[in-house]
Amino acid sequence: MQATRTYLQLTTRDQFRAAFGQFPDLVIEHVSRPTPALYRRCYRTVGEAYHWRDRWDWTDDEIRAHLSRREITLHVARRGDALAGWYELRRVPEDRSVEIAYFGLFPDAIGQGLGKHILSCAVRDAWALEPARVWLHTCTLDHPAALPNYQKRGFAPYKTETYEVNFPS
Repeated sequence: MQATRTYLQLTTRDQFRAAFGQFPDLVIEHVSRPTPALYRRCYRTVGEAYHWRDRWDWTDDEIRAHLSRREITLHVARRGDALAGWYELRRVPEDRSVEIAYFGLFPDAIGQGLGKHILSCAVRDAWALEPARVWLHTCTLDHPAALPNYQKRGFAPYKTETYEVNFPS
């Protein structure tokens, strides 16, 4: 099966069109010491439906090594004790950018307007790192609302690529 990956970016803060909502019960937190269990739960729970598999089999040591990198930060959205979404930011020193490397909602949180709010938080947090640009990528396997949400927030496409996807049997 073929999929198309689209890379999008904001090159100035003025491009960003925030869409913060009123969610008094929602808390977005930077997790300074995420555990492998938390990371795995976020990655698998959000990514399972969208065929995220590149980190599916990472060991606890591989996750710890990844999360210990200075350029990686993990943020979670919670409603009470329940996780609603998450995002991972990655500073890229080579071009002074920040990538929203992973972003997504837990299945129970989809359809409540949280996507645009949590994405707005991710972009806000990315710009706080003072990059030259903020970027991300999505693909045709992601939720159908992903690309429209990114574009409504001001992200502009700058590259697309088609690749082959082999689903495990």
